[in-house]
Amino acid sequence: MSESRPNPYRMLLLLFVLVFILISVAEVWLLTVVGGTIGVGWILAILLLEAVVGALLLRHEGSKSWRALVAAYEAGRVPTGQLADAALVLAGGIMLILPGFFTDIIGLIFLLPFTRPYARKTVGWVVAHSALRDAPRGSTFPSAPRRSPRDPRVVPGEVVDQPPAPKPPASPGERELG
Repeated sequence: MSESRPNPYRMLLLLFVLVFILISVAEVWLLTVVGGTIGVGWILAILLLEAVVGALLLRHEGSKSWRALVAAYEAGRVPTGQLADAALVLAGGIMLILPGFFTDIIGLIFLLPFTRPYARKTVGWVVAHSALRDAPRGSTFPSAPRRSPRDPRVVPGEVVDQPPAPKPPASPGERELG
């Protein structure tokens, strides 16, 4: 019997929508509170300055990440760290360009070179734990595609961890071909 589980991607999409709504409400609340304290003109000036700084940082850090990504490819290495950095730079730049203080803080954490490694480790930890959580029980390869048992491409078999049997010694009358 197979147990029915909710689709993890649908759950993730629902979580993203919920987080987006909560952050939007928090941004509007914080902008209202700060705007009431320092005035609307100053809030607009700060938001404009943050957008310009975000665009400049995105351009600078983005080109630096792109060069590191290309250098890793040219050296024949798998660019996992560089690819993660490029994604964080893109997400951070977008967050800095969007108006709001919460998204600016997250965007700066993603964009600044001295905080990006911590963000990369945190995002990697979250992704790894969600992949392990969604893996079938007993699976050692959580990223392996799940196939139905009736899939014609699946060949039933088992893995035997035994060393190959040693070859018998050659008899004195036989010659080895070499």
